[in-house]
Amino acid sequence: MGKREGGNIGNLTRGKAGEQTCSEELFPFSFLLLPCRDQAGFSLIEVMVAMVLLATGLLGIMGTFQWADRGILHGANGTRALAMVESRLEAKRAAPWESLLTDDVNGDGIAETILRDGGWGGDARAGDGIYTASVDHEGIHLVWTVQPDRPGPLHMVGSAVIQARARYSAGGGQRREIRIGTMRANPNYVGWR
Repeated sequence: MGKREGGNIGNLTRGKAGEQTCSEELFPFSFLLLPCRDQAGFSLIEVMVAMVLLATGLLGIMGTFQWADRGILHGANGTRALAMVESRLEAKRAAPWESLLTDDVNGDGIAETILRDGGWGGDARAGDGIYTASVDHEGIHLVWTVQPDRPGPLHMVGSAVIQARARYSAGGGQRREIRIGTMRANPNYVGWR
């Protein structure tokens, strides 16, 4: 193999003044003759490109966390609404029959809520025989009703349908509703008197 000025000798190319430069095999698209050296470091451009890619990936991950956080919040609203509905229904099932139309909503032992059939406070229609009460708590609207099986005083009724429902925001402008109910018999009822 002969020596030529600027020609290939093995993996090296001779540049000006006898300086060794890396071969075209290492940098096939390069027009610059770079000095041969260890390839242990990164260039400024490589570091900047890596930082841009890392920042883009981190922004995507942060958006995913925000989306997941909203989902957890709306799921928590649904869980809290269900707990409120079940709690109200269980309170009605455990209450003495005579106090079926009153409620202790805040748990202090004093019945401060009276279910009414007056067409207001959550009641759909006055005089329809469905006694209603409602409360708003942390963005959840809770309504519960007691519907005796026949008109008249509560001690003359054989059974009652108890329902509870909660409406809450599910995100994106959507409203959801949870509804559960049960039937309760009057333990003192012996028939028509």
